[in-house]
Amino acid sequence: MKTLAQMKQEIDVPIVITDRQGFVIFVNDCFTSVFGWSLTEIHGQMITVIIPDGFHAPHHLGFSRFLTTEKSTILNHPLRLIGITKDGREIEAEHIIMAEKHQGEWVFMAMLRPL
Repeated sequence: MKTLAQMKQEIDVPIVITDRQGFVIFVNDCFTSVFGWSLTEIHGQMITVIIPDGFHAPHHLGFSRFLTTEKSTILNHPLRLIGITKDGREIEAEHIIMAEKHQGEWVFMAMLRPL
């Protein structure tokens, strides 16, 4: 099975990777093209910057629950969700979210294929 690091180099859809606290640590060039943020601009921001306001609370709840239980019903399954671009536009996209432990800490990657 490929690691997230290997996958991020091979995928031609927008990708965003966060640390266990939800801070963005990587976006690929395709993410920049579709969502408008460069890695420099979005690095260190909370992932909620690309999540509609009405979904912030459910996101935080699910994120916290996963970090506590390490169990999820949404990982590795396609989800039809909305993403927010740098200029505030909404983009419907199929999200596939993955999680992997690196040196004992969770890292999360989402592939955001626009629909």
